[in-house]
Amino acid sequence: MKTVLVTGATGQQGGAVLRALQKRGFAVRALTRDTASPKAAKLKAQGVEVVAGDLSDRASLDAAMRGAHGAFSIQTIGKKEGDEQRQGIAVAEAAAAAKVEHLVYSSVGGAERKSGIPHFESKFEIEEHIRKLGIPHTILRPVFFMENLATPRMARTIFLGMLYAAMGEKKTLQLIAVDDIGEIGAIAFAEREKYLGKAIEIAGDELVLSQIQAAYRAKTGKKERALPYPAFMLGVLPFDLRTMIKWFGSSGYAADLPAVRAIHPGVMTLPQWLAKTPIQ
Repeated sequence: MKTVLVTGATGQQGGAVLRALQKRGFAVRALTRDTASPKAAKLKAQGVEVVAGDLSDRASLDAAMRGAHGAFSIQTIGKKEGDEQRQGIAVAEAAAAAKVEHLVYSSVGGAERKSGIPHFESKFEIEEHIRKLGIPHTILRPVFFMENLATPRMARTIFLGMLYAAMGEKKTLQLIAVDDIGEIGAIAFAEREKYLGKAIEIAGDELVLSQIQAAYRAKTGKKERALPYPAFMLGVLPFDLRTMIKWFGSSGYAADLPAVRAIHPGVMTLPQWLAKTPIQ
């Protein structure tokens, strides 16, 4: 069995990749800062090898990479400026030093298109470093997570209002379920030669906001409103968030949905995802 090290294994994306890898017969090694946590215990019960490590501690990454066939790399926005880049680069360099045969890095849709969104630019910096290292790799660029709207209904109402302020009635938003990111990540490992060196923007659906509301209304049986939100009020949001929301309206994601479906025919639309997901 080939072993794949998964970072972020107790989070959404890492957890989804981990489950999909196990279904395909890979041995999974999960990196976590706390091997005694309830989440770590649950992974152990599922047959996962759990190892202690920190994305900011290169020595722990080197130890975790030892003997691994591949590694899945995911980072989130750090507490300090530059944390995400430092951690992503450290994972890539540890993978290169260990001579892993395949690094799959989860970036973001549009990372390469000079969006000006800080956390998009951070991920592209990590992408560029991976390419510079020359390590065998695949880059996944997921679009907006369907899970981002699985919030309490009032929070969803507010966020939809913000999106309407930037996107209006006709601009579409591409979405993907985290489980499908996991499936596509596992497919990349399972069909390594096919995806080496590629950067793939991935989505499962593309809808205008009224269609998103209709899908939620069909699920909950309640009106799905968008709180009226004047466009000028976007200026009070944190820079990263407002820049991203404005980008949704001006440019936005550009995944080739038929091409993604050719990779993973079961990729979910929003209604399909809602049918299996508890929503408030």
